[in-house]
Amino acid sequence: MFHVTAFLKRLVLGPALRSEELGQTLLPKRLALPIFASDPLSSVAYATQEILLVLTLGGLAYLHFAPWIAAAVVFLMVVVVLSYRQVVHAYPSGGGSYEVASANLGPSAGLVVAAALLVDYVMTVAVSVASGVDNVISAVPALAGYRVPMALVFVGLLTAANLRGVRESGRAFAAPTYLFVAGVLLMCGTGLLRWVLGDPPVAATARYGIEPDPAEADLAGLALVMLVLRAFSSGCTALTGVEAISNGVPAFRKPKPRNAAATLAVMGLIAVAMFAGVTALAIVADVRVADDACRLTGLPDCGNHTQRTVIAQLAAAVFGGESSFGFFYVQAATALVLVLAANTAFNGFPLLASILAQHRYLPRQLHNRGDRLAFSNGILALAVVAGALLWAYEANVTSLIHLYILGVFTSFTLCQSGMVRHWTRELRTEADPVLRRRHRTSRIVNGTGAAITALVLVIVLVTKFTEGAWLAVLAAAVLWAAMRGIRRHYDATSAELAVADPRRELAPPSRVVTVVLVSQLHKATLRALAYARATRPHRLEAVTVAVDREAARELRREWEEAGIDVPLKILDSPYREITKPALAYVRSIRRESPRDVVAVFIPEYVVGHWWENLLHNQSALWLKSRLLFTPGVMVTSVPWQLRSAAHADRPAARAPGAVRRGEPVPPPRR
Repeated sequence: MFHVTAFLKRLVLGPALRSEELGQTLLPKRLALPIFASDPLSSVAYATQEILLVLTLGGLAYLHFAPWIAAAVVFLMVVVVLSYRQVVHAYPSGGGSYEVASANLGPSAGLVVAAALLVDYVMTVAVSVASGVDNVISAVPALAGYRVPMALVFVGLLTAANLRGVRESGRAFAAPTYLFVAGVLLMCGTGLLRWVLGDPPVAATARYGIEPDPAEADLAGLALVMLVLRAFSSGCTALTGVEAISNGVPAFRKPKPRNAAATLAVMGLIAVAMFAGVTALAIVADVRVADDACRLTGLPDCGNHTQRTVIAQLAAAVFGGESSFGFFYVQAATALVLVLAANTAFNGFPLLASILAQHRYLPRQLHNRGDRLAFSNGILALAVVAGALLWAYEANVTSLIHLYILGVFTSFTLCQSGMVRHWTRELRTEADPVLRRRHRTSRIVNGTGAAITALVLVIVLVTKFTEGAWLAVLAAAVLWAAMRGIRRHYDATSAELAVADPRRELAPPSRVVTVVLVSQLHKATLRALAYARATRPHRLEAVTVAVDREAARELRREWEEAGIDVPLKILDSPYREITKPALAYVRSIRRESPRDVVAVFIPEYVVGHWWENLLHNQSALWLKSRLLFTPGVMVTSVPWQLRSAAHADRPAARAPGAVRRGEPVPPPRR
């Protein structure tokens, strides 16, 4: 069993890397872009669709707001990218928004950012994978019944790829990301060029009308404003993942801040071009999409109709139908990159969790690197939670999207506010006129970003709260409280373990009373007695619990016949329990002599097969767990290896090339 598990682990992850090889995993810009920017680049595949879905709730008459909403999203994206370039240069250690907020607004604000980002990273995986599955189904509608299994398989593949290390996942994901960017830009360029030349592409759904939702019909005044704001907040999904580069600066090659800032700028330019192009082309091609297919007028058998995504409709319109090469190329690239967009979260979540664990806000295991120098525990935790969400919401993008982007704008707002305070503090001490001018410009950029993102945060909160965003708020609040509790626990533990007087702590106990727990007289018992005797205690005795009085009398007879010079004490157990009588006896020794230390030796079997553990050591494990809570008691396990465990850790055969490398021949199995 051990060999099979080890083989599968090496097959999935590859050979383990030494700590000294961490430098070899650093990323050049061409790999960093698809790793950290796949989420914001791929979000153009559904951001335009989300805008149209909201606007068409009021019918076709409200689609004329789409260009203005898209322009507002583009402006916001430019401001956020410029703002985060300031963060990359000012805080290159990888904490990103969390570090900025903690350093300038206080630990509580930093934890708000951290909780919001952790929740949003989980949502990034869920939404990206669900959207990728949607595009697969758009190309092959027969797969609609396998939505959830496909989503979970994609999460599993992403997890395995990221466990192999950041550089390896970047190599695997670089080509699909670049193919997607090329495909979308080519589609937008071709379609818009045809429009300029007088031959605009027309979507297959252009002939359908859209019945307004009864609750949204004949909107005016405040209701119309709320509809437009809802569409804008849905379109802001295009900004998700922008902060990931600021969190991943340590993963870049030197000079880290400059390379990260350059990658962020390129990502911003590409994302703006793609989002603007897709939105413009969707308006030109008269794309029709609704939250319910039966609201499309003129559509026969709407109950069995699977709507194609906006990207799918545009690809078919531009490249000549749903059987063209261009259509399948764009759909394949879109589906693949949407699934791979979750990789942004698979890099951002473990990095942020590692920093939080280092600061004692999360369990320390999240700070440890795995065999491939990736933060394996964080990757696995993200995969489990995201997979559970996909299963619970049946991988439905529309249901999941309402839980999305709230955390992004929370972190945006607090981060930019923190940067304003950072530049204000720098200006107090900086005397160089050139640097002062730069700091003022940076403060204006971050101040503008803080104001705009705060406004968007309010819009998103108001328009999405009752539609499901309250769950994201609740999850972030619970996580914030949990992180504060974890920090209090670690701080209390450190204070409790702090050494005030080393000489006092090193003072030996008055006496050591050693108790060896005995069930039968056999080799394991004698080994435990020998080890206990080797510690030279002040008092040594063997103790057994008389669950069966006849067996206890037989044990005493064997003990005396063997001539063992260690006294055997038999504890009565009228209710046939082992743990309570043994625990009570050990505690009685402590009460009689509180300054004494009681050392309890427990013989345990070591087995070679997992199922054998079910047959041995159950009483010993339970008793040990209870004794560990008794002050002044030291518990020692004395292992006895059964025959099945004798070769459990021995290689089954020599590895290939062992003779050439001069490795010794392992002893034969017996």
